[in-house]
Amino acid sequence: MKVAVVGTGEMGLAMAGHMLDKGHEVSAFDINAERLASAGARGITVKTALSDLSEAELYVLVVASDQQVIDVCEELSESAAAGSVIAVAATINPETMLQLGPKLKEKGIGLVDAPVVYGAAGAKSGTLLTLCGGTEEDVERIRPALMCYSRDVLRVGPLGSGQIAKACNNLLHWVHCVANYETLLIAKRYGIDAQRMREILLLCPGTNGTLARWDTTRFTWQEKDMDVTLDLAQKAGLMLPLAGQVDQIIKSLKADDVKGLLYGPEANYLGRVVRPLPASEGGLA
Repeated sequence: MKVAVVGTGEMGLAMAGHMLDKGHEVSAFDINAERLASAGARGITVKTALSDLSEAELYVLVVASDQQVIDVCEELSESAAAGSVIAVAATINPETMLQLGPKLKEKGIGLVDAPVVYGAAGAKSGTLLTLCGGTEEDVERIRPALMCYSRDVLRVGPLGSGQIAKACNNLLHWVHCVANYETLLIAKRYGIDAQRMREILLLCPGTNGTLARWDTTRFTWQEKDMDVTLDLAQKAGLMLPLAGQVDQIIKSLKADDVKGLLYGPEANYLGRVVRPLPASEGGLA
């Protein structure tokens, strides 16, 4: 299959490389010349304009925002061939997908939302999980290409469903981050090594996937992720008080805070420095 990847940052470059290695004809475009050069060095055919990707059968968009997806789709609608499919691997609002779908359909271009989970590590190893929204026909047509970098490709439902599934995953991830932090903070306060407690909890019923991969959580997209989640809740008339609290707390946490909690002598949480209690005050050591 002729595949064009739009966006060759850390994720996009790795995904493009897996498709190339598995026999697909891969080209790429990025507005960043350095990133595009990296794609060329990887053996991917580089293009200096979106219109130069007109021969592609599949476009995989690995960009950062809703507006970038809109801009790329509008430009591709003028150059992409009828019968081609655009797969949006970016995490965006499902409403954006629903707005773009009919416009692209008029040009004979299919649209699938195909956001991924398991992050940069999954992209490098080719073990992402792709969550798709779109017609069965479009998803099945592009499945072989998406499987090159995925452990599985799951069709959740119609267009927009993949983005909702990603929002659900993201909410659980950030809820777990806050819950994990507060849980290990108790252990640290009482003088138990937080990393040791983490290892123990991974064997307990209360464990979660976020705790297993917590060393690699970058705390990069939590604000955007939670904005999408709360926007979905508001428009659906849902009351999600826990999500509201997590939205406020997660914006204060950083990757360095987790490292300090797990491996440092003290931790920072909500503006307070937390150290192990001395034995005279109830600590265990």
